[in-house]
Amino acid sequence: MEELAAMRCAACRKDAPRLTDEEIAELRRAVPAWNVIERDHIKMIERVFTFKNFALALAFTNRVGAIAEEQGHHPALLTEWGKVTVTWWTHVIKGLHRNDFIMAAKTDGLLDEPAQL
Repeated sequence: MEELAAMRCAACRKDAPRLTDEEIAELRRAVPAWNVIERDHIKMIERVFTFKNFALALAFTNRVGAIAEEQGHHPALLTEWGKVTVTWWTHVIKGLHRNDFIMAAKTDGLLDEPAQL
Protein backbone atom coordinates (compact mmCIF):
# COMPACT_ATOMS: atom_id res chain seq x y z
CA MET A 1 0.00 0.00 0.00
CA GLU A 2 1.31 3.43 -0.97
CA GLU A 3 2.13 5.52 2.08
CA LEU A 4 -1.12 7.26 3.01
CA ALA A 5 0.49 10.53 4.05
CA ALA A 6 1.87 10.98 0.52
CA MET A 7 -1.55 10.59 -1.10
CA ARG A 8 -4.03 13.34 -1.96
CA CYS A 9 -7.71 13.29 -1.14
CA ALA A 10 -9.96 12.54 -4.09
CA ALA A 11 -13.22 14.38 -4.53
CA CYS A 12 -15.93 12.28 -2.93
CA ARG A 13 -19.45 12.13 -4.37
CA LYS A 14 -22.67 11.27 -2.56
CA ASP A 15 -22.79 7.87 -4.27
CA ALA A 16 -19.24 6.90 -3.26
CA PRO A 17 -19.19 3.68 -1.27
CA ARG A 18 -18.30 3.71 2.41
CA LEU A 19 -15.36 1.57 3.46
CA THR A 20 -16.13 -1.98 4.51
CA ASP A 21 -15.04 -3.25 7.93
CA GLU A 22 -12.25 -5.20 6.18
CA GLU A 23 -11.01 -2.09 4.36
CA ILE A 24 -11.12 -0.11 7.60
CA ALA A 25 -9.08 -2.79 9.38
CA GLU A 26 -6.47 -2.77 6.59
CA LEU A 27 -6.15 1.05 6.53
CA ARG A 28 -5.98 1.25 10.34
CA ARG A 29 -2.67 -0.62 10.20
CA ALA A 30 -1.15 2.53 8.69
CA VAL A 31 -2.58 4.78 11.46
CA PRO A 32 -2.75 2.53 14.54
CA ALA A 33 -3.13 5.37 17.07
CA TRP A 34 -6.54 6.28 15.63
CA ASN A 35 -9.72 4.74 17.03
CA VAL A 36 -12.79 3.84 15.03
CA ILE A 37 -15.81 5.29 16.78
CA GLU A 38 -19.48 5.62 15.95
CA ARG A 39 -21.64 8.67 16.60
CA ASP A 40 -25.24 8.92 15.45
CA HIS A 41 -24.74 5.67 13.49
CA ILE A 42 -21.82 7.19 11.55
CA LYS A 43 -18.37 5.57 11.66
CA MET A 44 -15.51 7.99 12.23
CA ILE A 45 -11.85 7.84 13.20
CA GLU A 46 -10.61 9.88 16.12
CA ARG A 47 -7.40 10.60 17.98
CA VAL A 48 -6.54 12.77 20.97
CA PHE A 49 -3.21 14.60 20.76
CA THR A 50 -1.66 15.96 23.95
CA PHE A 51 0.55 19.03 24.35
CA LYS A 52 2.36 20.88 27.13
CA ASN A 53 0.06 23.90 26.99
CA PHE A 54 -2.79 25.63 25.20
CA ALA A 55 -0.53 27.55 22.80
CA LEU A 56 0.97 24.32 21.42
CA ALA A 57 -2.48 22.75 21.14
CA LEU A 58 -3.79 25.78 19.28
CA ALA A 59 -0.78 25.82 16.92
CA PHE A 60 -1.43 22.14 16.11
CA THR A 61 -5.11 22.87 15.52
CA ASN A 62 -4.15 25.60 13.05
CA ARG A 63 -1.78 23.25 11.20
CA VAL A 64 -4.51 20.60 10.95
CA GLY A 65 -6.83 23.30 9.60
CA ALA A 66 -4.26 24.30 6.98
CA ILE A 67 -3.88 20.77 5.60
CA ALA A 68 -7.66 20.32 5.69
CA GLU A 69 -8.09 23.42 3.52
CA GLU A 70 -5.31 22.32 1.19
CA GLN A 71 -6.90 18.89 0.70
CA GLY A 72 -10.52 20.06 0.71
CA HIS A 73 -11.43 17.62 3.49
CA HIS A 74 -12.32 18.93 6.94
CA PRO A 75 -12.39 17.31 10.40
CA ALA A 76 -14.12 18.08 13.64
CA LEU A 77 -11.56 19.72 15.93
CA LEU A 78 -11.85 20.19 19.67
CA THR A 79 -9.05 22.29 21.12
CA GLU A 80 -8.64 22.34 24.90
CA TRP A 81 -5.85 23.19 27.30
CA GLY A 82 -3.09 20.73 26.42
CA LYS A 83 -5.04 18.58 24.00
CA VAL A 84 -6.67 18.46 20.60
CA THR A 85 -9.24 15.88 19.56
CA VAL A 86 -9.33 15.33 15.79
CA THR A 87 -12.20 13.40 14.23
CA TRP A 88 -12.29 12.47 10.54
CA TRP A 89 -15.21 11.12 8.52
CA THR A 90 -16.69 11.90 5.15
CA HIS A 91 -19.79 14.00 5.66
CA VAL A 92 -21.30 13.48 2.21
CA ILE A 93 -21.41 9.67 2.57
CA LYS A 94 -22.01 9.68 6.34
CA GLY A 95 -19.16 7.30 7.01
CA LEU A 96 -15.55 6.44 6.36
CA HIS A 97 -13.75 6.83 3.04
CA ARG A 98 -10.09 6.33 2.14
CA ASN A 99 -9.72 10.14 2.35
CA ASP A 100 -10.25 9.98 6.12
CA PHE A 101 -7.29 7.65 6.56
CA ILE A 102 -5.16 9.77 4.22
CA MET A 103 -5.94 12.79 6.39
CA ALA A 104 -5.28 10.85 9.60
CA ALA A 105 -1.82 9.97 8.27
CA LYS A 106 -1.21 13.59 7.26
CA THR A 107 -2.35 14.71 10.72
CA ASP A 108 0.08 12.26 12.36
CA GLY A 109 2.84 13.70 10.16
CA LEU A 110 2.31 17.13 11.70
CA LEU A 111 3.80 15.81 14.94
CA ASP A 112 7.15 15.57 13.18
CA GLU A 113 7.07 19.26 12.23
CA PRO A 114 8.29 21.91 14.67
CA ALA A 115 5.55 23.98 16.29
CA GLN A 116 5.02 27.28 14.54
CA LEU A 117 4.00 29.62 17.35
